[in-house]
Amino acid sequence: MSATADHAEERTNPAARLGFEPGQVVQEIGYDDDVDQDLREGIESVIGAELVDEEYDDVADAVVLWFRDEDGDLTDALVDAIGLLEDGGTIWLLTPKTGRDGYIEPAEINDAAQTAGLSQTKSISVAKDWTGTRLTAPKR
Repeated sequence: MSATADHAEERTNPAARLGFEPGQVVQEIGYDDDVDQDLREGIESVIGAELVDEEYDDVADAVVLWFRDEDGDLTDALVDAIGLLEDGGTIWLLTPKTGRDGYIEPAEINDAAQTAGLSQTKSISVAKDWTGTRLTAPKR
């Protein structure tokens, strides 16, 4: 695919910016009525399969964690997500944007990620109401 086509896909499919690849197993945690369906469908389009849910009992290449302030302890959720990942896997922490219900301060995300042993590599706008923070787990 040409660089121009890549950029066009990034504009039409925000999931393309998240670095998912065809054939990956992506586990989704924290699904609720407020998640962005277009983003979910975009991820499924990129990987060529449906997202697996919290009942999936094997390791995943990546985890998409929808998390809101009222969902409990973020560090605990991240530690749980690490256990679901293949070595070198990625967690995309999706949190409500500033001013939205359930918003989480960036410093709180950074603290929780560090406590969980994760490295925060970037944060981007992934949907109208959601910010994505890419977290990587250390190699075991």
